[in-house]
Formats: sequence, C-alpha cells, structure tokens
Amino acid sequence: MTKHPILMTGGTGKSGSRVVSRLRAQGVPVRVASRSGDPAFDWLDRTTWDSALEGVRALYLVPVNGHLLTRPFVERAVQLGVERVVLLSGRGVDVPGYSGEANLAGATHVDGESAVRDSGITWTVLRPAWFAQNFSEGIFRDAVLAGELRLPAGEGAASFIDAEDIAAVAVAALTEDGHAAQTYELSGPRALTLAEAVAEISGATRRRIRYVPLSPGGFVAELTGQGWPAAEAEDYAEAVSPIRRGMDSQVSDGVRRALGRTPRDFSDYVRAAVRMWHA
Repeated sequence: MTKHPILMTGGTGKSGSRVVSRLRAQGVPVRVASRSGDPAFDWLDRTTWDSALEGVRALYLVPVNGHLLTRPFVERAVQLGVERVVLLSGRGVDVPGYSGEANLAGATHVDGESAVRDSGITWTVLRPAWFAQNFSEGIFRDAVLAGELRLPAGEGAASFIDAEDIAAVAVAALTEDGHAAQTYELSGPRALTLAEAVAEISGATRRRIRYVPLSPGGFVAELTGQGWPAAEAEDYAEAVSPIRRGMDSQVSDGVRRALGRTPRDFSDYVRAAVRMWHA
C-alpha cells in the first residue's frame, strides 16, 4: 500500500496537514490534492480527478461542504484502482435532529458515509467532535484574540478533539490493518462549556477572554450586520446549535479503540497552541 502515493484531499486543512506531516515522517509518499498542485485538482472540475488519482491506492477524503461530490469521486477512485479510503465525516451523522435539514455540512456527511460504505473497498469513517484547533487556527481565533467569543451555544458543553489525535487515527487507518469497516467517534476525554474553554486559554495566555452566549436570532443579526450572507449566517448558527441543545457533550471512545490510548486533553492542546495566540 505505501509504495503508492496516498492522495490527500483537504491536505492543507487542520487535520489533513497533520496527516501529511505524519505520513511523510514515516516515509510514506503523499500527493496533496489542490488547485495549485501538480497535477492540479479541483473538486468542482471533474476533468482534474483522474490525474490526481493516477497510481493511488489509498485516499484520505475530506469532503467539500455544500456539494454532494463524495459519491462520484469515490466511484471514480474505485474504477482507477483505489483500494482504501478514510473519510473525515462529522459528529451526529446518525443522530436524529442533530443537524437541521438545511445544514449543508450535514447533508454532505450523510451522503459521504453512504458512498464509502457502498464502495466495495476497505473504508474507515472518522466522526470528530468540534476541533480544539478552532480556537487557535479556525473560526474562533479572531474572537479569542479580540477577547470576546460570541456564539449561540448557550451553556452547553463540547468534548473538543485535538486535531493531532484525528491525524494519528487517520494515519493508522491509512497504513495499518485492523481498521476496516470501522466508524470512529472521536472526542477529547472531557466536555467543556465555551466559558470553560476560553477560561483555560485566558489563563495560559494571560489575555482577558470571555464567552458571551447569544440567541440564534441575535447571532444571525450580528453576522448579517457585518456583511455575511443571511444563508451562511443561519448555517453557522445551526452548526453551533447542537452544543446549545446538549448534543455535543458526550465523550467518545474512538481514539482509544483506534490507538489504544486516551485522547489528548484540552489543557494539553492549550499548552501546545499558546504561541498561536501571541502571533
């Protein structure tokens, strides 16, 4: 398997970049799929798919939200000789009421999981909780730096997962036996409210950071007032709503099942990421 390049979609993202680094450290050839790559790859241009998949036997698949492209891409990958796929999905795919019917990411993940299970090749599905790195590399970072995180998450808690653990599980599933037909629910070892999470970051950085819970309507109004399209603002509010509704606090056993160890704690993540809030 490792004599052939592993194709990485989403290879520059929070989990994908870490998977790439780990694979290369093991001497595994990696091909990062991107529009600027060689060969170039564009999810929305199917004429680029074949060259990206040439000679590939394993695939780390990060879907493109809002487009149901996972199924045709996997079908084409199988036709071209791919034998193993590890899919980055999301929490709540099989939980009724977790995502609203209009949530684009939810629809993408539902169809994506069905596609890999129907593919006839070796598959593994990863369902991570909220990424801890959202606070340092993602959608919460600017708010953390500004000292105020405003979200419609109420007093709910989330069992944030360190992207390093996601990457470790992905690499194991891509390069080892024993992970076929497994769905790994991935979370950290405990759940924290947003107030508790920013308090830990505040303590580590010595920055004054607070969490301000908003109503969904108030949150959408704030974002549209900042120039967000209404549909995107509403989708963001819907994505956060499982925290408010108490659906993201469960601690999952996927890291232990896949790697035989406990996942990294949020405090470990904060200590490792502290420089990201001083940049």
